[in-house]
Amino acid sequence: MITDKQDPRKVISIQAVPVDESEEMVSLYAAAKKIYPRSVEGIFAYWRWITVAITQIVFYGLPWVEWGTRQAVLFDLEARRFYIFGLVLYPQDFIYLTGLLVISALSLFLFTAVAGRLWCGYACPQTVYSEIFLWIERKIEGDRSARMRLDDAEFSVKKLSKKIYKHTAWILLSLWTGLTFVGYFTPIQELVSTAVAWSFGPWQAFWVFFYAFATYGNAGFMREQVCKYMCPYARFQSAMFDHDTLIVTYDAERGEPRGARSKKTDLVAANLGSCVDCSLCVQVCPTGIDIRNGLQYECIGCGACADVCGTVMDKLGYAKGLVRYTTQNAMNNKWTTKQTLMRVLRPRVLIYTSILMAIIIAVGVSLAMRTPFKVDVVRDRATLARITENGGIENIYRLQVMNASEVDKTYQVSVDGMKDIAITTDAQVKVAAAQAHWVVLSVSIPYGSADAGSHKITFDIKDTSGSDVIHEKSVFLVPR
Repeated sequence: MITDKQDPRKVISIQAVPVDESEEMVSLYAAAKKIYPRSVEGIFAYWRWITVAITQIVFYGLPWVEWGTRQAVLFDLEARRFYIFGLVLYPQDFIYLTGLLVISALSLFLFTAVAGRLWCGYACPQTVYSEIFLWIERKIEGDRSARMRLDDAEFSVKKLSKKIYKHTAWILLSLWTGLTFVGYFTPIQELVSTAVAWSFGPWQAFWVFFYAFATYGNAGFMREQVCKYMCPYARFQSAMFDHDTLIVTYDAERGEPRGARSKKTDLVAANLGSCVDCSLCVQVCPTGIDIRNGLQYECIGCGACADVCGTVMDKLGYAKGLVRYTTQNAMNNKWTTKQTLMRVLRPRVLIYTSILMAIIIAVGVSLAMRTPFKVDVVRDRATLARITENGGIENIYRLQVMNASEVDKTYQVSVDGMKDIAITTDAQVKVAAAQAHWVVLSVSIPYGSADAGSHKITFDIKDTSGSDVIHEKSVFLVPR
């Protein structure tokens, strides 16, 4: 009991409230447990490393390839030119970027319809760099059990040295990755020179360190969290799946009931399936799922579980394929591999393939027939049509000629569309390689040769060293 401070004569009694011990606190946030993927060997791991090697040789090597006197692939945003081997693309060629994005999207739809998340499991940068960082981690800290013991161990000089060694390797690789990425937008030889001299420009420094930090964080720490929670593809992939899509699948009919046994155990007598419940399929999974629970959105289709399960089946003398790439229809109907693959060419796949091939051909033909120069004609609105001293009517035009080739060019300009129309200034335009040049042209007609008003005319711009001609329409104004 306690007394009231305002009136000491009053006594306040407090009764204890009984606590219901059956109640428990439930957290709305579940902390993610660190996943320690086990190393695995097999056909899918082999192809995954081939893909890693190819993508990284292209990524790290391409900026160093020379094409004539310049970098073979360079996206020069400051000059507004994209150099791709022999092609020089300008902002006016944005349609080709659109075509590339459409081709990429349709390719993703096609591969997903055929064999699920092939992109995620083998070629996605998140998967590729996670594999590389994990390989470095294994080389320094050991395989799964060794890494788990090291993380659980008390602080020691050995633990600290291994962690420092690992993170130093990660940081160096991340910085080189960031430098290479920026090397696609700034000549990489100049970029490396500025890096050695530590004289980065502000934007160069920002993007090198930003991309390096993103690589270090995503591949070193977040890993499967990016695939599970940040990547939108995991959420809408089911819209591209059907019952004939090849996916990594556990054969529950053959595997259950699961349980441990020796190699000599009679499965029928012991009432056991082929699954020995070793959990290796969970240990090798980069996202930490159990494939035996069925298809899950976290599965990236890497096939690691199929590789390790095949190894276990070999050791026990069982047939492989307990975990394998197959389709739901093949699993339900017990189809052979031949029957399963025959269903690949179904209407959805054929439609995706037809559209994809049509767009690829269209973009390829467009690039092949692309005129290696561009012209914009603008009538000079600041100068009105006027009568000249020699009795003609004159209009002034400004032409921008863009030379998309890598040699100096000379272009001849002519005009047509009206009687006795002619260019009265120099009609030849010289443009340096991969440059644009503005030229002012004076066009005139004899006085009285045309009615007052607006008349359509056409400028013809011809490459004097070839047969390419561009026709640009404009108007000629005759004053009243």
